[in-house]
Amino acid sequence: MAPRTLPKTDVLIIGGGWTGLTAAYELAHAGQRCVVLERGKQRHTATSFGAPEEHDELKYAHRYEHMVDVKKETLTFRHNRDQQALPMRRLGSFLPGSGLGGAGIHWNGQLWRPLPSDLEMRSHYEERYGKDFIGPDLSIQDWGVTYDELEPHLDFFERICGAAGQAGNLNGEALAGGNVFEGPRSADYPNPPMRQPISNTLFGKAAERMGLNPFPMPSANVTKAYVNPYGAQLHPCTYCGFCERFGCGYYAKADPIICVYDRIKDHENFEIRLNAQVLRIEKSEDGKTATGAIYLDENGEEVFQPADTICMNAYALWNVHLMLVSGLGKPYDPETRTGVVGRNYSYQTVAGVDAFFDDSVKTDPYMGAGALGVVIDDYNGDNFDHSDLGFVGGGYIACKQYHGRPIGYQPVPEGTPKWGAEWKRAVRENYNHHADLVVHGSSVSTPENYLDLDPTWTDAYGRPLLRMTFDFPENDRKMSDYVMQRAMEVAREMDNVTSVSGSNNAAIDSHYDIVPYQTTHNVGGAVIGTDPETSVVNRYGQMWDHHNVFVFGACLFPQNLGYNPTGPLMGLAYWTLEHMKRDYLPNPGPLMDA
Repeated sequence: MAPRTLPKTDVLIIGGGWTGLTAAYELAHAGQRCVVLERGKQRHTATSFGAPEEHDELKYAHRYEHMVDVKKETLTFRHNRDQQALPMRRLGSFLPGSGLGGAGIHWNGQLWRPLPSDLEMRSHYEERYGKDFIGPDLSIQDWGVTYDELEPHLDFFERICGAAGQAGNLNGEALAGGNVFEGPRSADYPNPPMRQPISNTLFGKAAERMGLNPFPMPSANVTKAYVNPYGAQLHPCTYCGFCERFGCGYYAKADPIICVYDRIKDHENFEIRLNAQVLRIEKSEDGKTATGAIYLDENGEEVFQPADTICMNAYALWNVHLMLVSGLGKPYDPETRTGVVGRNYSYQTVAGVDAFFDDSVKTDPYMGAGALGVVIDDYNGDNFDHSDLGFVGGGYIACKQYHGRPIGYQPVPEGTPKWGAEWKRAVRENYNHHADLVVHGSSVSTPENYLDLDPTWTDAYGRPLLRMTFDFPENDRKMSDYVMQRAMEVAREMDNVTSVSGSNNAAIDSHYDIVPYQTTHNVGGAVIGTDPETSVVNRYGQMWDHHNVFVFGACLFPQNLGYNPTGPLMGLAYWTLEHMKRDYLPNPGPLMDA
């Protein structure tokens, strides 16, 4: 039976998270009738995330109540083309969200900007180190948009979130206490930085003694009462320790519901349909434009929603999957290295360092927040000389205090048994004397890491599953090990530390493991650029092959930088929306540089 067809709308937005709700806000206020399709359920910060119910560690942190249901939709995974990919039947390495607000509900609130050199990575390294410095096994490329072009949009999103931090480069002037490596800011953070606990403070002092440059982590955990540019009211963080994997019922962590949805939900040009599972995007007879999307409504009925413009605002992996099952763009072929959809998938390297203090230092880890940390950026990007290191990229090193929850936080020194009386004693004796350091590193793209459709497995709707072929390249292993060693050096310099140990998800002579959680920073597969042979969208986020389809999110990243992706992807979102409103909607067609 043919799907039921609804009246045409101006803009159809697929996904109700940060980028989707922001697109709806901006385009509705520009006079466009917007329909948002969100596959998850209704929820709201005021009624769904309040304590003590939301502070159920087992339900939300370990049973993933806010995450996607892999029984309905998942992906298959393999390390290389010689292996048979198998379905991911349990969430593990990454945790995509589901429901109004998407993963923006359960994020930590770490709000970074890219380094200027991050956005021009290939040209930057070739200019500094020579044309042959980046080997043929890496498919690194420039983004096609510069830091200076994104800066006003990065700044605006910080104001939407009420970001807390300390500027290090204000209009080219270096400021003490901030990140001396960041690109120039047009304005300081709207709120002061978070108050740091003793472990983070001792880390910062040790880094300073070593000649490094510590600064407070940029945070969307708000530090003062604040009203954002859309009129949303945010409140100061309570340091409750329930940020990542949890919603914030205190209105203290910026999220898409508080900051955007509440300010657009009653607009005459806005409509959202929940429990709406998009199955595919339909194309015109000549294939040059998209005509709308077919979705399952809350009653399980197939519905066709026609639209003049399509915005793809789902999670990075699901955007790529939807393109592939819809026949949008040319799929990437690793054999010939042609095609673009699925190309340049990459992830994030994460290493950890545990430092334990003597009894004189009590860390009180239960007082935490998702972006509570002191950071050094000296080994991120190209902030250090790579000439003789044999790799590109880097990562920030942070001493962080996110939480001290009883199930997930049980720090013990290296060599402690995994269970039994000795393990219990070690947990009891070390719980309040531990510093948690992280190396949050970049991940480069390679021709052999990619996304495509699985030929064997299907989802609950009969569509081929997305297949991920990925392993950490040698470049990432070398880089992550190098920066982890620098982190251990800082940890050993901290006052009153008795032992230090490290672990690495991209360790030398190991393989990427999809089972244990690492980070929900999957990027690439629909990358931005200036060449249709190597990118899915032009530098404005518009598909080369279908001019009325605009793509948002971390799927645009040509490779992953050393930071959390929310700030950069939202900078790109506002950049795209600016050009949609100013240049595309008055005269629909391919956007070209003047």
